[in-house]
Amino acid sequence: MKNFIYNLGFYSLLFIFITSCSKDDKDEYISLPSLENRLNAGGETTVFLTSSNSFSTPAPNLSSTNLDMHLDGDFQFEAAFVTAPAEVNGGIGPIFNNTSCVSCHPKDGRSGFPSSINALSGFFLRASIPGVADDGGPVPVPNFGLQIQNQAIFGYEPEAKFQVNYTPIIETLADGTKITLQKPEYSLIDTYVSVPSSILLSPRLAPPVFGLGLLEAITEFDILLNQDINDADGDGISGKANYVYNPISDAIEIGRFGWKANTSTILEQCAGAYSGDMGITTYIMANETGYGQTNGDDGLGDDPEITEDILNQVAFYCKTIGVPAPRNLDDESVKRGALLFESIDCAKCHIPSMETGSSLISEISNQTIFAYTDMLLHDMGEGLSDNRSDFLADGNEWKTRPLWGIGLTQVVNGHTDFLHDGRAKNITEAILWHGGEASKAKNDFKNLSTKDRTDLLSFLNSL
Repeated sequence: MKNFIYNLGFYSLLFIFITSCSKDDKDEYISLPSLENRLNAGGETTVFLTSSNSFSTPAPNLSSTNLDMHLDGDFQFEAAFVTAPAEVNGGIGPIFNNTSCVSCHPKDGRSGFPSSINALSGFFLRASIPGVADDGGPVPVPNFGLQIQNQAIFGYEPEAKFQVNYTPIIETLADGTKITLQKPEYSLIDTYVSVPSSILLSPRLAPPVFGLGLLEAITEFDILLNQDINDADGDGISGKANYVYNPISDAIEIGRFGWKANTSTILEQCAGAYSGDMGITTYIMANETGYGQTNGDDGLGDDPEITEDILNQVAFYCKTIGVPAPRNLDDESVKRGALLFESIDCAKCHIPSMETGSSLISEISNQTIFAYTDMLLHDMGEGLSDNRSDFLADGNEWKTRPLWGIGLTQVVNGHTDFLHDGRAKNITEAILWHGGEASKAKNDFKNLSTKDRTDLLSFLNSL
């Protein structure tokens, strides 16, 4: 069943009128709506900054006790690890991708695609072989695991180095504008041992970390309201929840985090990042990343390498970063863009508003938020397919990314590399990569007039 709060309200009636009118009629007859109710994108956790710190400010409604814990987590989030043994922050590797949380999430934002693919960055490759593991997830690659580590400490070999090649794809918009997309193909070179011919690789760039506590606090019931696995309403858009194994609770839970919603909680996500990205062991993932591999175990017997308190502090930090407010909501171009966003069905997956339920952190409980996501998996077509399943997500399916803060990416992170591997170099390219369930929305976008397209992008950049 779909959540039609917006489609059955004021906007729905307005959009029916819009689609029955010419462009000239729209400007003459349509009274543009107010978007002021969307100003508090993160509810009471919203921050009103337009600077490079927009993604890294504590939620303003935190109690003094919770603010202290947030700041403790902030300190640990920025801690860079070094080779063990060391008195402070020892334990990196022996194989890894980066040395700190903030190195992958600069200013708590989106990692850009690296100018040199094997440099330290927020880019890495997931890996598996065909099949389903005992926990229902992907099957680790023998001698490589579920993530390829392209860095190593002295005396050890990285698992491999990354390589990428591009094929250009040209998209032509209705006004004659030609956009050249670059389709990447990833491979491994200089592997420390041979790679199975059946290996499946899936690229990842680290996304922003603000607002995660709010997304975790959305109830499973509310997420499932938007699920329509068999497309019962016939609109061409289904959406389904991923269900994943949580090693902390030893249970199957609804997936919320990661590009394919393959993790259910922020705590597990943080433990996974320490393990897979940095080679740092925790009480949740106590074995070295390369445990059992010839290049993967330091043999020091110092596990776990960070305390339970540190892991909990970092998870708390990720839950309590404030959400940046949208901007220019009274601008007529932004208002027109908001109507177009709904009229070409972008909002059927990027649902503007959801509610949080009860949380152990009272400040994120019972908030109305404007994240622009349904938290579900959608078939995005062959163009974005990684051909790699992850629990219930198949190779074509990806979780709807929240759009809040997208217009501040350039300000905060100095780039506009979007999608799971940064192949889209701006919002237009990101839209043009949409396929599958989003094919109609993509084609409607391509057929917009120059003015309408500008208005839609103005709205997206206001978020």
